[in-house]
Amino acid sequence: MSLKFGTSGLRGLSVDLEGPASALYATAFARHLLSAGLAQPGDEILIGRDFRASSPAISAIAIAALRKAGLAPRDCGELPTPAVALLGLRRKAACLMVTGSHIPADRNGIKFYRPDGEIDKADEAAITAAADALGAEGVVFDGAQEEADGLHDAAMALYGERNRTLLPAGSLSGLRVGVYQHSTVARDLFVSVLAHYGADVVALGRSQAFIPVDTEAVSPETVALLQGWAVQHGLHAIVSADGDGDRPLITDETGTPIRGDLVGLVASRFLGATAVATPVTSNSGIEAAVAGRVLRTRVGSPYVIAAMNEAVAAGETAVAGFEANGGTLTATPFTVNGAALAPLPTRDSLMPVLAVLALAAAERPLSQVVAGFSLPAAASDRLENFPVETSAALMAELRSGAGRLAAFLAPIGVPQKTSDVDGLRVTLEDGSVIHFRPSGNAPEMRCYVEAADEAAAAQLLEAGLERIREWAMSR
Repeated sequence: MSLKFGTSGLRGLSVDLEGPASALYATAFARHLLSAGLAQPGDEILIGRDFRASSPAISAIAIAALRKAGLAPRDCGELPTPAVALLGLRRKAACLMVTGSHIPADRNGIKFYRPDGEIDKADEAAITAAADALGAEGVVFDGAQEEADGLHDAAMALYGERNRTLLPAGSLSGLRVGVYQHSTVARDLFVSVLAHYGADVVALGRSQAFIPVDTEAVSPETVALLQGWAVQHGLHAIVSADGDGDRPLITDETGTPIRGDLVGLVASRFLGATAVATPVTSNSGIEAAVAGRVLRTRVGSPYVIAAMNEAVAAGETAVAGFEANGGTLTATPFTVNGAALAPLPTRDSLMPVLAVLALAAAERPLSQVVAGFSLPAAASDRLENFPVETSAALMAELRSGAGRLAAFLAPIGVPQKTSDVDGLRVTLEDGSVIHFRPSGNAPEMRCYVEAADEAAAAQLLEAGLERIREWAMSR
């Protein structure tokens, strides 16, 4: 079976999830909630899903399993992950979101939420142990699928209301914004919220078939599409999100994507955060750009949430976090536009989109606004369909000694110092940075770089990816 927990939730092949595996893990989650005192028999649990072809069946299987396990499932239908998570927090209910986020359509996943928010690594271990125990007991999947009574409208109304109070009325008037709708469950809400603030919205690229959009490594084909639309429609920006609507994608007026860590930085400033948690893959210039503490973490929302909680425990009162994909989280209340914004400790895409567009409305063009942050030039990409075993072997070799690492990097540069908080981050003699990291969600090998300028970063990124290819072919 292909399933395992990655950087955010359980992931695996759709063919595995459309059967006993979903029932097994849904039952394991229910047992964990009940045994840990996080839920009582008969408590409601909310279920959402994305637009993947496999998601309705997986959702129905999970609903049947949860009901058999003693909980009362409520179907929220197709909606963004932050919407179902927000409703769960409001109703003090656990949640389960069926989504593979940005990974290819032949894969899917499940995200789990306790009544107080996204599960952590200890919860993941407990759910895995419960699933192993259930498997050992010989629990049989009977093929049952069922629908549950719905809460879709309530979830969407709550999430929409949250985002319709962040900016003053008419704040985006004068902006012509494209919304790349593709197959994200956030597509219609993006259009309605931007129009609410007075933007001239152009809906683009709506698709009935699922399109995986990785906002952290936007494909050249997608960039070309965005750049063509920017010129064709005279746009000031284009916005979008990944499949489940928790990672933002924002371009400037040329259709060029803005890096997610810069989006997260803008969102943190917009909120007025004085403590910010972000992974080691985010730009190294973040510390100088944040007016407060920066806590660096491993990649994955559970680690960002843990760091935010540590900051709150230490007495910080304005705590936010973001990942290198731009998904922004909050651990404390904030006052924004004179209104209280409740904590949402899971990735959100719409709030950071609004934060960036508010800057664009005040200081167009957006490309100049972005350049004004003066962060080190950075780039990232990944090799898809890269076997997990090959990634593990590469990382083992790179960590096996300074000589092995130096030999691997010889065509690129001379390593000066390294960090292995998550993957292997190497600072080269010329001050540039190259970071190798296997994906936690899919069979992919990722590479992140920083350099003196955009051209040097692009060159270093391609050199890093080519070096990985060469190594894999030589095995």
